[in-house]
Amino acid sequence: MNPDISLFDLIRSAEPVFWQNPELSPIPNFSLTESDVTDAESRLRRFAPWIAQCFPETQAACGIIESPLTPIPQMAEPLAKKFGKPIRGNLWLKRDDSLPVSGSVKARGGIYAVLKHTEDLLFHENLLTSDGDYRTISQDSIKSFLHRKKLAVGSTGNLGLSIGIIGAALGYQTSVYISREARQWKKDLLRAKGVRVVESEQNYEAAVAAGRAESEADPDSYFIDDERSVDLYIGYAVAARRLQTQLKEAGIPVDSDHPLNVYLPCGVGGGPGGITFGLKLIFGSNVRCYFAEPTQAPCMLLAIATGKGSRVSAQDYGLSGITAADGLAVTRASELVWREMRTNLDGCFTVRDEDLFAYLRMLNENCGIRIEPSACAGFAGLQYIAKETEPNTTHIIWSTGGGMVPQEEMKNYLQLADF
Repeated sequence: MNPDISLFDLIRSAEPVFWQNPELSPIPNFSLTESDVTDAESRLRRFAPWIAQCFPETQAACGIIESPLTPIPQMAEPLAKKFGKPIRGNLWLKRDDSLPVSGSVKARGGIYAVLKHTEDLLFHENLLTSDGDYRTISQDSIKSFLHRKKLAVGSTGNLGLSIGIIGAALGYQTSVYISREARQWKKDLLRAKGVRVVESEQNYEAAVAAGRAESEADPDSYFIDDERSVDLYIGYAVAARRLQTQLKEAGIPVDSDHPLNVYLPCGVGGGPGGITFGLKLIFGSNVRCYFAEPTQAPCMLLAIATGKGSRVSAQDYGLSGITAADGLAVTRASELVWREMRTNLDGCFTVRDEDLFAYLRMLNENCGIRIEPSACAGFAGLQYIAKETEPNTTHIIWSTGGGMVPQEEMKNYLQLADF
């Protein structure tokens, strides 16, 4: 970065930037605790028999919704060529694009938040106990009870998919308030599941506000608030424990001599924030977490770098918030998440849309893996970090979505890639 040009000048110009957090604490400091993650993990296990019953694609994993950790050494050479510098360390892809049920990272927090609310309701009505058979949730009497209840969420697409799919399976009347960035196929799929889709001509922030307002006016409606939900955040954090197991199974150590770098695409912040929380609890300073954001919507970078949190918007810097990375098209960060991340996140970087398509095509050509543009954002971080890291560093690009993208849509993505 040119020392004569400030970070914020570059952000205003929609130029890619890399920012190391000067407030990073050597000891992670969160308001939530490991017991919160343990509680969430236990709840997901209680629901696993019902999940396996309702979603056959999860039966092999006994109802646990998880994605593989895949080595991608084939990406080192093409990335080095693109960046004009070597890639040191080992490259892995965390395949949340292939998560069962809804094909994105939102299958973690979104589904967990719905299950947590459902359990609370059924416990209160004495329709279920923590040591009971959760498969009874499929019985007509319970589904009839849940059908009298409503769920609502505001989304750019993937969170709406996860909540819509799981909400419909449970029997809720589910509404997704969807912003202008959402792809048509996501809206069509939700409607096919019986979900009410409320389309907005405005951005993500407006869609969330509309859903929140309508839900608050209805005592039978529960709004899953992507900007404020602790349940979403905790649901994502469980991913860290699953990853810890996968690293052990792959024989990958994580310690001071073998650091772990994780690159996480960031929209409003719940998904990457929750995962970072979980990883830091386990690995402490031996894991370094970086958020990837579009140059037109760097909401978390601005929230933390300015210290203004959710009071600052990317639009305050003349940025549109419009990006091909629909899941990242958010101009104002979650207040909950930025407060948790301001001394715990290692850094942020931004990426242009054209580079997202370049990584998408590169991954397809070299590894035979197809993901959506927003899920490719993490690759951009390697140009800033991988040359300076030790050869025994493990780099994990968190692929956040793409598993449900129709083939024609994916072909269009690949055609937009331009080297």
